[in-house]
Formats: sequence, C-alpha cells, structure tokens
Amino acid sequence: MSNAYLWVKAFHIVFVASWFAGLFYLPRIFVNLAMVPPDSHAERARLLLMGHKLHRFGMILMTIALALGLVLWLHYGIGLKGPGNGWMHAKLTLVTLTLGYQGYCRHLLRQFEQQANQRSHRWFRVFNEITVLLFAATVVLVVVKPF
Repeated sequence: MSNAYLWVKAFHIVFVASWFAGLFYLPRIFVNLAMVPPDSHAERARLLLMGHKLHRFGMILMTIALALGLVLWLHYGIGLKGPGNGWMHAKLTLVTLTLGYQGYCRHLLRQFEQQANQRSHRWFRVFNEITVLLFAATVVLVVVKPF
C-alpha cells in the first residue's frame, strides 16, 4: 500500500476515535441535565450550551471520519475486493447504527432544550453504554475481520 493510504488510514482512525469520544461524553451531559433541579436555570443553561457545542463538534468529526472512510473504501478498495468481506457489511451496519445514535442524541438534546425530557438519569447512564458497545464491535470487526 502507498504512503498516502497509510496517512488516510491513520487520520480515519483518529477522527473515528474523536467522534466516538464526543458520543461517549454527550450522554453523560444528559445524565447531568436529568439531575438538574427545576429551579437551577444557570446550571441547566450551562449544560445545554456544553451539549450543543459538543454535538456540533462531534458532527464535524463524524463528517471527516466518514469522508476518510469513503476514501479508504471506494478509492483504496478496502472491504471491496476478494472473498471474506462480510466484516465490511457488518461494519457499515454499525456505522449506520452509530449515525442513528448521533441523530437520537440530537433529538434528546432538543427535548432537554424544550424541557420535555421524560427519562431518568439512570436511563441515560444505560443509554451511554451503547456507544461503548458500538465502538468495541466496530474495532473488533475491522481488526479481526471474522467473516
């Protein structure tokens, strides 16, 4: 493989990990928002601002990660050539689920913004773990290529 391929691959990994770091932390902000007392307007506003900034930054990281992934897939043929590329289909499914998770996080952020959240901080603690499972499964598929 060429030197350019290695640079694209390295930056793809960096941006995917960074995107997931944002997805690890955003639901933690939701935990804190769910615990804010109704009369604590300043704390709520600060957490909402943090959530919006993190979501916006995560969208930038996601876009770059996806663009670099497309370059690896379509330009360099990663997961396209030869038998045994079922792992790529599974990975793309996980990427789609992660995109859905990101979109659902935006929906939850809007609910907090409109003071329409109906979920407990415990629910958000469990919701936060989904990201870990998505990230771990994606890494295993890429490294192990089990099928």
